[in-house]
Amino acid sequence: MPNFYTDNADIKFHLAHPLMQRIVALKENNFKEKDDYEFAPKDFEDAMDSYSQILEIIGEICGDIIGPNAESVDHDGPVLKNGRVEYARGTTENIEAITKAGLMGIALPRRFGGLNFPMIPYIMAADIVSRADAGFVNIWGLQDCAETINEFGSEEQKQRFLTRVCKGETMAMALTEPDAGSDLQAVMLKAHYDEQKKSWLLNGVKRFITNGDGDISLVLARSEDRTQDARGLSMFIYDKNSGGVAVRRIENKLGIKGSPTCELVFKDAPAEICGNRKFGLIKYVMSLMNGARLGITAQSVGLSEAAYREALSYAKKRIQFGKPIIQFPAVYELLSLMKAKLTASRSLLYETGRFVDIYKTLIHISQVRELTKEEKDELRKYQKLADIFTPLAKGLTSEYCNQIAYDALQIHGGSGFMKDYPIERIYRDARITSIYEGTTQLQVVAAIRGVTAGGYLAQIQAYEKEPIKPETESYRKILIEMTEEYEESENKVVLTDSNEFIDFHARRLVEMAGNIIMGYLLLADTQRDHNYWKTLEVFLRMARSHNKSNSIRILHSNLNDMGKFRYE
Repeated sequence: MPNFYTDNADIKFHLAHPLMQRIVALKENNFKEKDDYEFAPKDFEDAMDSYSQILEIIGEICGDIIGPNAESVDHDGPVLKNGRVEYARGTTENIEAITKAGLMGIALPRRFGGLNFPMIPYIMAADIVSRADAGFVNIWGLQDCAETINEFGSEEQKQRFLTRVCKGETMAMALTEPDAGSDLQAVMLKAHYDEQKKSWLLNGVKRFITNGDGDISLVLARSEDRTQDARGLSMFIYDKNSGGVAVRRIENKLGIKGSPTCELVFKDAPAEICGNRKFGLIKYVMSLMNGARLGITAQSVGLSEAAYREALSYAKKRIQFGKPIIQFPAVYELLSLMKAKLTASRSLLYETGRFVDIYKTLIHISQVRELTKEEKDELRKYQKLADIFTPLAKGLTSEYCNQIAYDALQIHGGSGFMKDYPIERIYRDARITSIYEGTTQLQVVAAIRGVTAGGYLAQIQAYEKEPIKPETESYRKILIEMTEEYEESENKVVLTDSNEFIDFHARRLVEMAGNIIMGYLLLADTQRDHNYWKTLEVFLRMARSHNKSNSIRILHSNLNDMGKFRYE
């Protein structure tokens, strides 16, 4: 099987982004650990070489083990035995291979046994693993929960739990309940402090918990009596070795079947508070969810890559009417649009990841020393960008993922509907990306603040000022025209001063902003590598017509239209 890293030039291209200089400098803190750890890099080039080597190992494992196991894992799935989850054979092999290669705790500090990698190479690993098996990335990728302990836990908790994650133990985040899905303020799983046992005890039910039988879980629970809102919720760390939790059932899902989605019953389960009491939802879940949304964005891009490759391969081999179907305009147009959506999605993913990388690392540095004024300004800038780009990226890339998987199956024709080809599994796996960790509709609710507060427009104007090669100036003119159209549409909606009217057009405005941003990102990619020129052309033709359609819809609507759509 091919190496899933070395056969993908796009991932290597993004690893070489100019902002990596700053990211590595912050993460390695002027390479102070080079004398303390054998594998700590001594300079920027050494760090980049280390990232590339690890990604190559992940690419090899994905090509040789995880990818080939995907079909059997999808067929076998996990099973429930005596209240515990038993992974499919292939999943167990995948975990063993990943752990043996030292690929758990990638982003955690070296003193806990991690690799201290920035977010970007970690996301690239998630992109690669998702291409091999989108269900398995849910188990491996939940190591990202450890970042919440690393950021908010005590030093003693970090020593106990993060070292175990780095040795291969898996994690879960137990947030949702039967009556509290996206509305986490309604969480009612109860936590009370037992004076005799000197421990918090958890009681209640959690539902739809990915990898719910993981070794270490972050659990959102109500620690304050007689409260009904977010102020009564705290974040707890639950260790499976402590007992008190049983898996009641594993959900029978449409896709990502290798990833066990569990219903959990807590009966006096011992747990300990992570961070400060009563900050569970207000502070820690927000941080946890932003990390999870970036993870789903990577999963969406990896799945899109898998779907596109399956469609391209099939279209080249399938002969109809005496020639390969890839030679028919109806097919090659579909493929080129899929490629444009995939490439734009990946550019948005890694742009968002760079923003997250810088502000998160500066937060960690601020816990050790006081930041300079310039560093504080930098932290605020990138945190603000990360806050508005994360829901934008999750919403748009997951929708593209579904469209690409749909078109890939369409290219397969009737054969794609059968289990003879991987696209049937990929199509099912893709469907969840626009649903979990917040539906696209909820991402739009978060992202619309970037429209109404001017955050997207400010960043678009910053991109517009970037120097470009003269031969690409025509593309910038198109993007400037699209921006003027976006501003006109935004003004039409915002000036009504109606929150309902803003919500009604929110998705259209967010999509317009996202299309312009992805257009500028592809234009920037083209400056560094001319091979992106063709994709930029195709994407702009598609995005321009899409934005025009949304603009017409907005400009030809008014408050009186609301009654025609509203249900009582």
